[in-house]
Amino acid sequence: MTTAPAGTTAPITPEYGDRVIAVETAGSEPIPDAERHGSPLQLLWTWASPNIEFATVFIGVISVLFFGLGFWQATAAIVLGTALGALTQGVLSLDGPRFGVPQMVIGRFSFGYLGNILPSGVNGLVAGVGWFAVNSVSAAFALNTLTGLRPLPSLLLVVVAEILIGFIGHNFVHTFEKYAFPVLAVIFLLAGVWTFKDAHLDGGGAGGGIGGFLLAFSAAWGYAAGWNPYATDYSRYLPRTANKFRTVLYPAVGLFVSVAVVAVIGAASATIAAPEDATPTAAFTGHLPGWLGDLVLIAIILGAVSANALNVYSGAISITALGLELPVRLSRSVLVVVSGIAGTAAAWASLSDAGAAYEAFLLVIAYWVAPWLGVVLVERWTRSRTATDEERARRLGDRSYTNWPGLAALLIGVAVSVPLFSNQEKYVGWVPEHYPSFGDSTPLVGFVLSAGLYAVLRRRSG
Repeated sequence: MTTAPAGTTAPITPEYGDRVIAVETAGSEPIPDAERHGSPLQLLWTWASPNIEFATVFIGVISVLFFGLGFWQATAAIVLGTALGALTQGVLSLDGPRFGVPQMVIGRFSFGYLGNILPSGVNGLVAGVGWFAVNSVSAAFALNTLTGLRPLPSLLLVVVAEILIGFIGHNFVHTFEKYAFPVLAVIFLLAGVWTFKDAHLDGGGAGGGIGGFLLAFSAAWGYAAGWNPYATDYSRYLPRTANKFRTVLYPAVGLFVSVAVVAVIGAASATIAAPEDATPTAAFTGHLPGWLGDLVLIAIILGAVSANALNVYSGAISITALGLELPVRLSRSVLVVVSGIAGTAAAWASLSDAGAAYEAFLLVIAYWVAPWLGVVLVERWTRSRTATDEERARRLGDRSYTNWPGLAALLIGVAVSVPLFSNQEKYVGWVPEHYPSFGDSTPLVGFVLSAGLYAVLRRRSG
């Protein structure tokens, strides 16, 4: 920061401020008041644009085609799962203006300084590699369908744009999402109207039952709550005086409406027959008139870029939140490039079987996010009752601070979840293997167990 000379009262001049075309230099350190800017309204499109894309469509598709639900059953599971994930997104966003740090740094309250390395590292891999790969594949298939360009060069073109936006940083990300939002919303709403006109809403899967419902719920919740570990990454530049109600409302509404509407359109599209050899994107656009199909393919590409701008940015931020002292300092912008390259490699490897890979990935997200979220929400509730913001903020940088109950509750929640795993290609847990009608109850059990266990252990440890 540029500060006034000693003994003067000249104002502080922000170095980054609200400049859009400037590479952000901040990593995981607190954002000074002089750098704070913006309003909660920007969180509406920042959390809406990344979900108006094909990965969201595919939640509805797999609910009908893979999980065996009818359209209305799938819609109920999608709406319920998305609503819960969006609600916690809004609540967590409040800590951005409050502490001025990324979500993974705030995790130090829950897990201690060193204990927080585990969830931060996991989120860095999930965001910067896993999600980056998933969305890049859908964009590559869309570009391949639109232009006839082969999948690999299509993939490379897409990832360059995604990495560039994340490299520039926070303000450019918000601005990109703002202008992408109306384009994506109009195109997908047009596609939705056309899809519902041709859909068989009384059809869809058969025999999904409660097991299929829980699988679809877990996938929808995992998709929405999968953004929770990024929540304050995009609200931390807001002024401390930002309206609290709006800081909760706008990210929750943006996330819920975009995911619910687009995923339900996907469920409707799954009731329309498509050629067996069609790529996922071609199957979704096959029933649309040519002009609208081309527009949707463009929107799929734009939506994937919107999502991956956040994924690669937050993936890098999560790595900086590890707080490790390395011989060579790796800046946020450098880590964006490194994460993007790793995510590109993962996307390349999954081009041949994107559908199955995405289904498994969605459920794996829910497996770790649920226990993490249970601990974080309990800690957030108790924290607000036991210490001032100034006292808590000092603890974020204290390398000696430990909180073993949080880490223990997280690990136990994940461990107990293993026998409940379902619908994975290489492993199915004991419970769904013997009682398949229960579907996948992993997120619910993991959340409740870790939250309850942490509350008890925290009280006992003082």
